Amino acid sequence: MYNLNYKNPFTQFVKKQSRPFRAIIEEEVKLICENPEIGESKKGDLSAIRVYKFKFNRQEYLIAYSVNDGIQILMIDFYKVGTHENFYTELKKYLQRE
Repeated sequence: MYNLNYKNPFTQFVKKQSRPFRAIIEEEVKLICENPEIGESKKGDLSAIRVYKFKFNRQEYLIAYSVNDGIQILMIDFYKVGTHENFYTELKKYLQRE
């Protein structure tokens, strides 16, 4: 059992995308939920974040998320989805404001 929390940058990006791309993002989120360890753990000031990479139309996209083990429920916070360009810089800025 898991509880999903979509942060503002994640939902804003998804809203702007085409229906087929939104469906792909949804599938990737399901994959992450099935196996939260699938993403790569980051280091340094992003050590609480995992990043999962996937491709759509020959473009690589990244999904930033964190996993918090509760007592009987797994919490997954989805922070951001986007291309590699400025991804980590924008993610760090968002996390500092939060």
